[in-house]
Amino acid sequence: MLRRLYDWTLARAAGPQAEKWLIGISFADSSFFPIPPDVMQIPMSIARPEKSLRYAAVSTIASVCGALLGYTIGALLFQAIGVPLLHLYGYEDRFLAFAADIKLHGFLWMLAFAFLPIPYKVATIAAGSVGLGIPVLLAASLLGRGGRFFLVALVLRRYGAAAQALIDKYFHSLALVAVGLFVGGFVVVKYAL
Repeated sequence: MLRRLYDWTLARAAGPQAEKWLIGISFADSSFFPIPPDVMQIPMSIARPEKSLRYAAVSTIASVCGALLGYTIGALLFQAIGVPLLHLYGYEDRFLAFAADIKLHGFLWMLAFAFLPIPYKVATIAAGSVGLGIPVLLAASLLGRGGRFFLVALVLRRYGAAAQALIDKYFHSLALVAVGLFVGGFVVVKYAL
């Protein structure tokens, strides 16, 4: 099943609507959506390595804009939207301590969440709920998300064909690792913060 999803995504990644999907997923990931933009950016960059830097830029800009929506959810709509989202993802237990720590060490937390494969929306909502400065949010988002997306883009631009051959050869193992990282990010947020 994962193989069919990968093949479907790879086929769509070369299609005319791929960039719109990338923008939408990148924006939504920073505020409310559980799927990271990598699911589109990686196959798009494999399918068209010459456009990988453009895809990284698009992902970064959309993700930073999405971070502003997450911040707004936390600042203005925390009780109405933020709390139900935290409950949906099972984050409410640790959220208060995490939000207080974001107020103290906001830039570092935002940078870490923006770069690492952990749910960024939790950090953006927390930042809004505690009134972290918007310039801090924007700087950390730009550096962290940009660093992550451009790192992927540079690797795939250089090794796109080899990456596709590697994925094709070791698809099941890599899929397990990807699922492990995805689930691990949620576990880190739920239990380690």
